[in-house]
Amino acid sequence: MVRDKNIAIKTAELLLQIKAIKLQPQEPFTWASGWKSPIYCDNRVTLSYPVVRNFLKKQLAERIEALYGKPDVIAGVATGAIGIGMLVADYMNLPFIYVRPEAKKHGRQNQIEGHLEKGQKVVVVEDLISTGKSSLNAVEALQEAGADVKGMLALFSYGFDFAVENFKKHDLELTTLSDYDHLVDQATQAGHFKGDEIELLKSWRKDPSNWNA
Repeated sequence: MVRDKNIAIKTAELLLQIKAIKLQPQEPFTWASGWKSPIYCDNRVTLSYPVVRNFLKKQLAERIEALYGKPDVIAGVATGAIGIGMLVADYMNLPFIYVRPEAKKHGRQNQIEGHLEKGQKVVVVEDLISTGKSSLNAVEALQEAGADVKGMLALFSYGFDFAVENFKKHDLELTTLSDYDHLVDQATQAGHFKGDEIELLKSWRKDPSNWNA
């Protein structure tokens, strides 16, 4: 959930400016799942813009401290959130680890990279929440390793209802700096879209798997 509307609008504005997020209601993207979508999000682009990444890491760090105090460890979800997660950990002067989608097939066969002790309080950082499946997979790996996962913070969420339900089932609190609703509002206010295009953007979120079919 978004907790600060002003930060959500500012985050959306920055992500649009640097083209970390692109909106194309008339020329939709095709996701790996086969879904047609008016939005494409690659928040790793933020790492190339010092002013933007510094804003984002500060907002994430301040929100983490406000919600959970100072955890023992910050964890990033590989690969998209490794960069921003490490920046947050550095800003908070905390240890950093990251979680792979699955354990490596060679070497030490780690799924969690870095030093983690059982019982340590961990906050997970993500770049993007879609279905929530990969994010929650990382949380499960941390919990199986004995971590006390306090919550997750992400830069952006599409705000799908099934993602919300997935986090509820796992009893995990999710906070995002911005989301799809604030993004569309910001793009509309900036005059990027009008009329039918705005309706196309809003209709996608209601039924993404069948949109533009």
